[in-house]
Amino acid sequence: MWLGFICKQKLMIFLISRITLLHIDSCSFYVVGEALLVTAGLTTYFGDMLRSTLVKIIHFLMPSELDVRYSIKRSEISTIIQGYLLGLLLFPLCFKFSVRIVGFFTNTRPCGARIQNESGRSILFFTLLAVSSATFIPQWVQVVNFVFSEPLKRLSLCIYWAAVICVSVHRFYNISKSSKVERILLRKYYHLMAVSMFVPALVLQPKFLNLAFGAALAAFLVLEIIRVWRIWPLGEMIHHFMNAFTDHRDSDLLIVSHFSLLLGCALPIWISSGFNDRPLAPFAGILSLGIGDTMASMVGHKYGVLRWSKTGKKTIEGTAAGITSVMAACSFLLPLLASTRYIQNWSSLLLAVIASGLLEAYTAQLDNAFIPLVFYSLLCL
Repeated sequence: MWLGFICKQKLMIFLISRITLLHIDSCSFYVVGEALLVTAGLTTYFGDMLRSTLVKIIHFLMPSELDVRYSIKRSEISTIIQGYLLGLLLFPLCFKFSVRIVGFFTNTRPCGARIQNESGRSILFFTLLAVSSATFIPQWVQVVNFVFSEPLKRLSLCIYWAAVICVSVHRFYNISKSSKVERILLRKYYHLMAVSMFVPALVLQPKFLNLAFGAALAAFLVLEIIRVWRIWPLGEMIHHFMNAFTDHRDSDLLIVSHFSLLLGCALPIWISSGFNDRPLAPFAGILSLGIGDTMASMVGHKYGVLRWSKTGKKTIEGTAAGITSVMAACSFLLPLLASTRYIQNWSSLLLAVIASGLLEAYTAQLDNAFIPLVFYSLLCL
């Protein structure tokens, strides 16, 4: 509850900061805006982890002194995922430090193996990764028990996700190599894949989807570390695959598009955890990115004529298609969510969809990262 409350407060601060930055030139706006988003996210993430740790320590030392209002109600699965992600964020520093230490000792031996070669770095990397993951073995037992608590539904979802990922990645990679499909359209195919994977899970198994998002983010972090460090034998292969779907917003060092898509879909769901007063709010990322942004890009690219600006590529036709598709998806979802007994105000919903659609047409920033948060905030008003 505390995390959701703090995140909502930070989202409102985030929206206010966006309004105050509208008069800054586009380059500065890009840098400052992304810095605000990352800073707010890291502050919330580490602040929540610090508070959780302190409360548990105080509760262990002085259980009678801890006020009920400061108690933390969260699943052990969430704590495990949060701790493991923190470990992966610190893993590159540990790996770099280990490379220097081993390199220092091996360089002193004339006949010794040098850690700088690819096989040595690869062995060291996967050894450190296995050791760090092994420390979480007792916690992973809880994860396995959680998955098998409803084996039919959750294992079926895992099989479905694995099939969708294998088929989609194989198909999209072949298209990227053999056809003339533009890169922007290739990237939107992954948005459609996200819709096909996340919507059924969010309707049927929202708690399991929270775990799946954490596991997917951990896998992305590991793959990105392998790609950046060119860890043999997967580094080059992953780099060439990911490079086929990059755009101007990805740097030469880091590729952030896949992270922004995953987090854009996951953050509204994570923030909504424990709240049931706005049934469409958890779908904010999936609706705005998987449906609205995808339809706007595809329709605008193929049929768009009237542009919002002379220098931009966004078209009025694409924006209209995105807004219409999101409203149609909401009309389909609301009957499925009728059990929440929430009466949707269609005028406020239309206003939220139009506002987020116009923002997507206006902005030049990494829209996958913050448009879902803006749409989520508008849905919660």
